[in-house]
Amino acid sequence: MTTLSESPVDADTPVSKTWFVYLVRAANGSLYCGISDDPVRRFAKHQSGKGARFFLSSPAMALVYTERCRDKSDALRQERLIKKLRKSAKECLVASVAHASSI
Repeated sequence: MTTLSESPVDADTPVSKTWFVYLVRAANGSLYCGISDDPVRRFAKHQSGKGARFFLSSPAMALVYTERCRDKSDALRQERLIKKLRKSAKECLVASVAHASSI
C-alpha cells in the first residue's frame, strides 16, 4: 500500500539537476563563459572574487546570458561551443536575450 508521503519514483532513480551555460560581462567588456546548476549564485561568487581567476584583472559586472541545458554533459558541450565563438557571435547571443526580454 502506498501512502501520500511515499514518492512514486523509485528511490534508486537519480534526480537529474538542471544545468546552465552562462556568460558574464567583465568590467573591461570581455565575456566569460561557464556552467553552473545555479548561475545567479555562481555570478555572486564571481562578483565576490572567489569564482574564477578570470575576474582578478577585471571584476564581474553582469550576468548577461543563461541557457538551460538537459544535464551537465550537455552544458559542458555547449560551453565548449560558445568558447570557440568569436566575441561578435557571443555578443549576438547576449543581444538575442536582451531583445527577447524587451518584447
